[in-house]
Amino acid sequence: MRLIFAGTPEFARAALERLLAAGFEVPLVLTQPDRPAGRGMKLQPSPVKQLALERGLPVAQPRSLRLDGKYPGDAAAARASMEAAAADVMVVAAYGLILPQWVLDLPRLGCLNIHASLLPRWRGAAPIHRAIEAGDAHTGITIMQMDAGLDTGAMLLKETLAIAATDTTGSLHDRLAPLGGRLIVEALELAACGGLRAEPQPEAGVTYAHKIDKAEAAIDWRAPAAAIERRLRAFDPFPGATASLGGEPLKVWRGEVAAGAAPAEPGTVLAADASGVLIACGEGALRCTELQRAGGKRLAAGDFLRGFPVTAGMRCAVT
Repeated sequence: MRLIFAGTPEFARAALERLLAAGFEVPLVLTQPDRPAGRGMKLQPSPVKQLALERGLPVAQPRSLRLDGKYPGDAAAARASMEAAAADVMVVAAYGLILPQWVLDLPRLGCLNIHASLLPRWRGAAPIHRAIEAGDAHTGITIMQMDAGLDTGAMLLKETLAIAATDTTGSLHDRLAPLGGRLIVEALELAACGGLRAEPQPEAGVTYAHKIDKAEAAIDWRAPAAAIERRLRAFDPFPGATASLGGEPLKVWRGEVAAGAAPAEPGTVLAADASGVLIACGEGALRCTELQRAGGKRLAAGDFLRGFPVTAGMRCAVT
């Protein structure tokens, strides 16, 4: 079976690696254009492009696939490459571009998407983040037949994964990525022998995982401590949860809900020692156990306090 692979981040790289290991022929890889990154803001290839180049696979990086859009030349060149690839199927994993109808119709078996949630819950761009933020007990991978809607296509395979109380987006991603790779291989093997069965998504239970906005990073200390703790984990490693203490911007990476803390105005520091910086919230209090100053490193609370003295009564800005 010949397949076109479309993906960009590390989540997609894991799937491509698994497909290549399983022996699938990949005559074309689509990925996002190189982006500036790092201190020097030099152009960096995506994880998928890096793997494709290592394996000698042809790569296309169109800025758009819309023939009537802003970059029709990119789209036309991509279409020519895709037609020449003569693929049976296209596998999509966190690609980052909208697929117009001509792309969906091109391969004989259509386009299959590796989606990091149990559809129809958490359709959209940030399913791992939003599942943690919402306090879901489970998530998983759905292999979906793509259609013109936003993650609305029929489900082909699905597997559940428990979300641990300590999971961050980073740690959960690292467990979901190999699961996605395994399931897409299973799906393609079933498709090759006609054993793949499609199940329409139910109308009940639809939620949307909207793209993470950097503006969401600011901690609202008026929220319940439990909700803030989940957001810390959901926003680790990106974009991080931010606060302002004593006029200095900080990131708070880890925290735990503290029971029995005396009530106080949200954002008030109740105590600060090696166990953490205890801050009053709209409901309960949060003991911040890993923090970071601007330009500094992530530090355990005890190490952080040696360079940034914090005392009871100080206030975090409440936005």
